[in-house]
Amino acid sequence: MYIVVTGAAGFIGSNLVKALNDRGVTRIIAVDDLKQGDKFVNLVDCEIADYLDKEEFARLVEQGKLAGAVEALMHQGACSDTTERDGRYMLEVNYRYSVRLLGFCRSERVPLIYASSAAVYGPNTHCRESGELEQPLNVYGYSKMLFDRYVRSRWEEQSAQVVGLRYFNVYGPREQHKGRMASVAWHFYNQYKSSGRVRLFEGSHGYADGEQRRDFVSVEDCVKVNLYFLDHRDRSGIFNVGTGRAQPFNDVAVAVVNSLAREQGKPPRTLAELVAAGCVEYIPFPADLAGKYQAFTQADLGALRGAGYADSFLSVEEGVARYCAQLDARSR
Repeated sequence: MYIVVTGAAGFIGSNLVKALNDRGVTRIIAVDDLKQGDKFVNLVDCEIADYLDKEEFARLVEQGKLAGAVEALMHQGACSDTTERDGRYMLEVNYRYSVRLLGFCRSERVPLIYASSAAVYGPNTHCRESGELEQPLNVYGYSKMLFDRYVRSRWEEQSAQVVGLRYFNVYGPREQHKGRMASVAWHFYNQYKSSGRVRLFEGSHGYADGEQRRDFVSVEDCVKVNLYFLDHRDRSGIFNVGTGRAQPFNDVAVAVVNSLAREQGKPPRTLAELVAAGCVEYIPFPADLAGKYQAFTQADLGALRGAGYADSFLSVEEGVARYCAQLDARSR
């Protein structure tokens, strides 16, 4: 029996494969689309039993070639580009493909743990797993909402565990291939290393410069939540995965700069000191993000805690410092 991880060469998927390896699990079928070939580096230090292209995997599923071979399916694969405007492509990749995999899991009676997104909430600042609070601002968020609703409408048809995880703003190792869609922590780290300063948006949506707030969550915590549900297969539902604390982008910038300064033996500085020194600067809010930007997100963790997940989450200060140290170690 195998654990299947889709999006296995991607950000969260590759971290999940590595975490399974750390448990001694190597009977893993890694599924991904490697048109972006440089993602392979995320799997170099991982042990897998086989690799399948995403379409080849779907064909084998539909032909019944994997009947009885899968223990659990951890579906992390998706188009996560929030600026993608091709709705047909987005719905095919994020919705129709997920529907096919749900059908397989239902027929095989195996768990499905899949990636959803906080993008389903759009401008709604009350981020609770409830249909009336879902107001996506882009087709990416809509594709994720649509599959969540498909799952909800068929709860009575499920034959095994089904878990949807609504990730908030995830950062951490193995995201370098994402380019402009990588986390702000990754961008700030690279900006500061190359130019000695980081750039944030000026004030918008009623917030001061750099004070727009998101729930920034470490990929380490996202993986822990995935493994929790893998270990507790009697628990199903759709759950937020964030820290439950909204923090301003300024906090991420300060954490990045001070983490790098610490490596150089320099004392930490406040935001005001960093701004005065030119280490933090603010740029105009992009016109093309007007009406499409989440200025505040904060996960309501009531459902997750109700499902028994009790572990604490890393704060921006803790998680970003750890991430910067990992990035520094890789660059040496």
